[in-house]
Amino acid sequence: MHHPARAWWDPITGQREVNFSRTNHDVVIENVRGKEDQYTLDNSGFQYVCSPAKHTSFNNDEEIEKEYYPESIGLLKKLTGASRVVIFDHTIRRQRPGVVDDGPQNRQPVAGVHVDQTTKASIARVHRHLPAEDAPRLLENRSVDPSKDPLPVALVCPDREGETYGVTYNPNHRWKYLRGTAPEEAVLIKWYVLCSNYPSTEADDGLVAFDSVQDGSVAVFTPHTGFDDPSTPPGAPNRESIELRALVFYD
Repeated sequence: MHHPARAWWDPITGQREVNFSRTNHDVVIENVRGKEDQYTLDNSGFQYVCSPAKHTSFNNDEEIEKEYYPESIGLLKKLTGASRVVIFDHTIRRQRPGVVDDGPQNRQPVAGVHVDQTTKASIARVHRHLPAEDAPRLLENRSVDPSKDPLPVALVCPDREGETYGVTYNPNHRWKYLRGTAPEEAVLIKWYVLCSNYPSTEADDGLVAFDSVQDGSVAVFTPHTGFDDPSTPPGAPNRESIELRALVFYD
């Protein structure tokens, strides 16, 4: 499949290069503090949760995998009703103005609207991170049509090629955030649904309707981005966060 859009890492500088351009837009982003419970993975593709973590240092990858992964798997199962959760990686982001995002130790917030995985990449993730005997069984009923997915971007890594979604600007988009997110708060973000009950649909503007499936009942995936909040008070702490990426399965 030919990709007009590609992103890769320069082997010398370590910086990410792309063959496309981005445009900046001023948009209204609603603070949903006080009405977090209105947004769920099913109706919006994201969900807020308050659950203090036992692991709080986030300075050592081995400790994170040993301590933070198990408690996060338990939380995901509790919140979603999933029967199986496989966490396959994590990223620590510490905002440091002027620092180049050129490696795992220097990850910065991503200021560009995107979805982490396309249909193709979601399927590949299952095959990559689960035993061979499990993957075919888990995917046999999928019916998402990759031909209707919006703006795939080939993500070229030194050892493999992945795929993400870029998202074009649309003035009808409705953006949400939770102001003053505390360390005990988290947001679940849905990448993609791979299930025969959730076929993909195409909106009038040629983009997949990411806020619904054919019957309008379940969100399929969630574009997201970091952004500059002009109301941030002077001297406010820079963002520090951890994100886990997981495969979530149901019997």
